[in-house]
Amino acid sequence: MLLLTEGQASDHRGAALILPQLQVGACELIADRGYDSARFRDALTMRGIVPCIPSTRSRKLPIPHDALLYRQRHHIEIMFGRLKDWRRIAMRYDRCAHTFFSAITLAATVTFWLGQ
Repeated sequence: MLLLTEGQASDHRGAALILPQLQVGACELIADRGYDSARFRDALTMRGIVPCIPSTRSRKLPIPHDALLYRQRHHIEIMFGRLKDWRRIAMRYDRCAHTFFSAITLAATVTFWLGQ
């Protein structure tokens, strides 16, 4: 699922919007420090999902996370890096969200096809 939020919105707010639509059976969620909030962690735990989110530097008591699992996040970062090679997506030329999502879908399809 894709969700487009405003540029100034924090990451965990957008994630809270798609949390009810996560697949049943998801057991872990890997995210970066932008998703570190007590409310988001509690919502994940209530759904039976183990959060693998490193604590922000401002947190007084850091919450431990699985460092080996967190390293798997680089696959997603590589995918976003490949999408940002497309100038149209990196610069967000499209004003309409529908057109922007269409450009992302096209770029993802071509990138996947060329990577095979």
